[in-house]
Amino acid sequence: MKTYLVGGAVRDRLLGNAVKDRDWVVVGAQPEDLLRANYKPVGKDFPVFLHPQTGEEYALARTERKTGRGYHGFAFDTDASVTLEDDLRRRDLTINAIAEDENGTLIDPFGGARDLDAKLLRHVSPAFAEDPVRVLRVARFAARFAARGFRIAAATLTLMRQMVSSGEVDHLVPERVWAETQKALTESTPSAFLRALRDCQALARLYPEIDALYGVPQRAEFHPEIDSGVHTELVVDMAARLAPSDALIGWCALVHDLGKALTPKDQLPRHHGHEHSGIAPIAALNARLKVSSEYAALAQLVCKLHLLAHTALELRPATVLGIFEQLDAFRRPDRIEPFLLACEADKRGRLGLEESAYPQAQFLRAAFAAAAEVGAQPFVDRGLQGPAVGEAMRAARVNAIAALTPKSAS
Repeated sequence: MKTYLVGGAVRDRLLGNAVKDRDWVVVGAQPEDLLRANYKPVGKDFPVFLHPQTGEEYALARTERKTGRGYHGFAFDTDASVTLEDDLRRRDLTINAIAEDENGTLIDPFGGARDLDAKLLRHVSPAFAEDPVRVLRVARFAARFAARGFRIAAATLTLMRQMVSSGEVDHLVPERVWAETQKALTESTPSAFLRALRDCQALARLYPEIDALYGVPQRAEFHPEIDSGVHTELVVDMAARLAPSDALIGWCALVHDLGKALTPKDQLPRHHGHEHSGIAPIAALNARLKVSSEYAALAQLVCKLHLLAHTALELRPATVLGIFEQLDAFRRPDRIEPFLLACEADKRGRLGLEESAYPQAQFLRAAFAAAAEVGAQPFVDRGLQGPAVGEAMRAARVNAIAALTPKSAS
């Protein structure tokens, strides 16, 4: 029985990145061997075990055989005769198919280290096409490594296109699409995820509401990039810059302008009312991908309210209070910061305007803090009851915001 460090830990060490998680493959063993050594079994589809001291994952070397469509259409073989190279061959990308033995020696039968040097995302074998999740994974790795100059190999992109045209990606379950989307939104360049999926035609298949934004013009004086799809790419990258690794803000940024794809052509490049027309496609996308409730709710609120946030310095105090009330922020104060960061990402996610100021966020933070200071007890102490307490609180909150509001908006 021999164990090897595999996958991301080896890749990240070669890239000079911090190694967060370490995964191991065990060659020449049966499940009983690991159970006798007090490893804890955790794998559902194939034998994976947790080390009794470190808690790290140890998987038996395996091969897989396609038995049906989609992610679950595989049969696995974990016989002790399966070799390390057999196990590495089933992996997605060459940069993830490198192993390291106990002496630190690399086992790299598919040229992963060479592809790291060449900044290339390349599939290991034709078996890549058997698992549709790999289309999303390659796009996600593109988002992770775009800033380093990595690109998808031409042959791999061709294979991804074939997987889309054959209908293989149509068998992806919503939960897996959403999981990969969330992960992509935590990467440094989420726009590369969108571009990779668009390059292989998967964006239109999996996220038609987002794909529909490409080619839709906007007013150049507000959006020098003009194209709504390009704007969306800039916004998700700005969200990643403002709130690194925050998929909630990334999701709000990704879908905030879906209404622009529905603007009648005779109204272009204006998009009057897009903040309202975008609610329905966001709801459809949320439902189809089974997006978690808080992501779904805040995404729709950002869509509905982002234009008000942009004009916050000109709004009447009562309208500003209305933003907070629609966010349900007095009960959910945790929504304020994600909302403001998503709005700032939208405002700064424009060609040449990346370094522009967004004083609206500072004002809205201060306005909410002032309004939140108003409580019910003073009005109860004055003898008010029922709805009168709420009315008095609202009036006091408006006054608190008015004290901070620029005179031009009063």
